[in-house]
Amino acid sequence: MPTKQLHSERPKMAYSCYHTRNREGEQFVPEHIFGYQISGSMMMSDGQKEIVFNPDDFRFIRRNNLVKFLKIPAPNGDFKSVSVYLDQQTLRNFSMEYGFKATGHYAGGDAAIKLPPQPLYKSFMESIIPYQSADITIDDKLQDLKLREAILILLQSKPEIKDILFDFNEPGKIDLEGFMEKNFHFNVQLKRFAYLTGRSLATFKRDFEKIYHITPSRWLQQRRLQEAYYLIKEKGKSASDIYIDLGFEDLSHFSYAFKNKYGVAPSRL
Repeated sequence: MPTKQLHSERPKMAYSCYHTRNREGEQFVPEHIFGYQISGSMMMSDGQKEIVFNPDDFRFIRRNNLVKFLKIPAPNGDFKSVSVYLDQQTLRNFSMEYGFKATGHYAGGDAAIKLPPQPLYKSFMESIIPYQSADITIDDKLQDLKLREAILILLQSKPEIKDILFDFNEPGKIDLEGFMEKNFHFNVQLKRFAYLTGRSLATFKRDFEKIYHITPSRWLQQRRLQEAYYLIKEKGKSASDIYIDLGFEDLSHFSYAFKNKYGVAPSRL
């Protein structure tokens, strides 16, 4: 069973369940996520640091980040997790009602944070799990109440998290070259790269071509192929091991692009 949204329109809570097969992917995280690993494990990377979430682990994933993930079912079992999406409007409403505000910048820069075990976390998540049943739908008012409960629990157990939850600033304009060298392997739309570097899409493309004298799409493919060549030639990696990690959607496209650039198939390098 794939991820089941616990709300019919805009999901704010979701239950994921997969059988026997690993699921791999990557995504832009637009909202903070408070999650609980029920069974199986999740490997997550922001391109710089990798973290593994095992059964009974709780996680907090920060918004405006790019992450890669691998969902691994338990041996002879399932991958199961629950995710609560703390959207900006809910957090703004909470901030105005209760007077919580960010008072500084959160020191940790990781996209994903493993939260220490906390009985309140588990009791909260267990109160949500029954709603994954096909014949139960969460009412909007009840959903809002559960989101507020999640925020209060996070604030009580980890007070410093307010500097993440109530920081409503959008990404500022940052060094484009440094950002792209760090994140070129993420297969996301150009508008996401533009947003995360504090630019409109048009400004991003203009600034990019001033630096690289080439279009972003063409540079991304060349940079990914350059990294692939290094990993295969110098590190002995196989094409099937690296093509997804480098932002290619399928192996055949990667092999074709590689041969077109280097004149030899990756398997023959």
